[in-house]
Amino acid sequence: MKEQQKDKLGFKELVAMGVGGMVGGGIFSVLGLAVGLAGHAAPIAFSLGGIVALLTGWSYARLGLTFHSAGGSFTYMEHAYRHRNVAALGGWLLLAGYIGTLALYSYTFGVYGSVIVGGSSHGPFLQHLLASGILIIFLGLNLYSVKATGGIEDLIVIVKVLILSLFAAVGLFSVKTDHLLPVFDQGQLGMLMGAALIFVAYEGFELIPNAVNDMKNPQRDLPRAIMFSILLTIVIYILVSLVAVGNLLPDQIVKYKESALAVAAKPFLGHAGFVLIGLGALLSTASAINATLFGTARLGKVMAQDEALPCVFSIKERTRDIPWVSLCIISGITIIFVNLSDLTDISSFASSTFLLVFSSINFSAFRLRTRIDISPLIPLAGLVLCLTSWVVLCAYLWLHNPRSLKWIIVSCLAIAILEFLFSQRRLFFKKQSK
Repeated sequence: MKEQQKDKLGFKELVAMGVGGMVGGGIFSVLGLAVGLAGHAAPIAFSLGGIVALLTGWSYARLGLTFHSAGGSFTYMEHAYRHRNVAALGGWLLLAGYIGTLALYSYTFGVYGSVIVGGSSHGPFLQHLLASGILIIFLGLNLYSVKATGGIEDLIVIVKVLILSLFAAVGLFSVKTDHLLPVFDQGQLGMLMGAALIFVAYEGFELIPNAVNDMKNPQRDLPRAIMFSILLTIVIYILVSLVAVGNLLPDQIVKYKESALAVAAKPFLGHAGFVLIGLGALLSTASAINATLFGTARLGKVMAQDEALPCVFSIKERTRDIPWVSLCIISGITIIFVNLSDLTDISSFASSTFLLVFSSINFSAFRLRTRIDISPLIPLAGLVLCLTSWVVLCAYLWLHNPRSLKWIIVSCLAIAILEFLFSQRRLFFKKQSK
């Protein structure tokens, strides 16, 4: 029993998992887009996104304490909706969204890795090699041990937070006030659109309830870890975006996109700052891959046990609760995805998917409010804000990137058809046998 308890996750590992899942894709992947829309008000946009995340996070905390399941979001929807296909479709969408975010993180890791080693002369080959390699490394770690996964996450997140803290602390002294004023240089609407687009930067905290069966003390640590990790991420996003906007013009941030933070460090930290922030980006995306892969594999296992996915996803090791087949399949699909897909399409799909999933989770919490002991105002507010953000995101894509919007629609239809065909497979087999 003592050995089993040793291999469980404590509060620190859970916070590291939440922060790792959020910061990895957020500040490094969507900062340029957020600043392009919100301008000087980018820190406010991150604050608004954080408020929505806190509301949704509390819904997850109450649901997680009531339903102890590695299925997380999928399990909550199963309890909330009478029709089995609704929860199954939500689960398929969630799984697809996680694969999209894994592809986004690994792509960003490949970009920063190739920039740091001066890989421009190697073309896209080095970037693809690094993106695929980091996925394989964390696949191995997740196959090895739950505790190894949590311990590595602790180390990565501590180093990452220290680097970003140094960036924020030193960078605040070199902020140029004329870069911050007027606050709403892109208008209030631009700020709201920026907030909607960067909400996906807070995707990651919902991975914590997926690990409920691997926790030492879920009753105490689950809600604390969710809320603390979101609050810590909000502070990081506000400070880092403030320093970035205060040291670079919005046009420069949009121009450099994923490497904007590294470029923003040059005025006050020189080339060493560029390399340091690049290292922070590598650690951030690496920890996000680790945390997302950990939770996604367990989601696939639970869905398979509930017959919402092929049963092969439920196969685990004989002596340890490690869903190795689910881990391998998800990693393999992600490697194909990151090497063949366009980054804009992937990130747009992941953003819209998680806004829909979070809307559904808030609605689930509202329907189950008596059972999970939550004030109805909290999930209702989260539901309204998530749906509003989704509408704003779709409107932005319709006006500025209709190809991505069409790609999202086609992907969602494909997922719905696949789920229907799988859920009705017995009926089809009966028809064929006749």
